[in-house]
Order: sequence, then C-alpha cells, then structure tokens
Amino acid sequence: MAVALYAIGLVMIVEGLVYVLAPSVVEDLLAMLRSLPEGQRRTLGLLAVIAGIIFVWAAKSLGV
Repeated sequence: MAVALYAIGLVMIVEGLVYVLAPSVVEDLLAMLRSLPEGQRRTLGLLAVIAGIIFVWAAKSLGV
C-alpha cells in the first residue's frame, strides 16, 4: 500500500511540475492530441501503459 501511495504521489508531483513550469507547452500538446484520430490516441495511451509497466518492472527488479 505504501508503494502505491509513493507512486501516486510521484505522478502528481511530475504532473504538477509540468503545469507549473510549462503551461503553454501543455496547451500546445493538448491541441496536438485533439487533432489526432482516436485510434492514434488509443495507441499512444497503450504505449504509455506499456512504458509504465516496464518502469515498474525495472524498479522492482532493482529492489526499489
């Protein structure tokens, strides 16, 4: 449970930093995402999930 809370906290920190440090970049990224077809957005989401799984697996393998 503690690891899940750490993970959620880290995600919130990174997400918050993006909005604090580069809000205009976030707006540009959202506009770009709106222009993509739904299939491509789903593919990007799937790739993000796969990358997250790899990061979690790597962290677990390193004993974090």
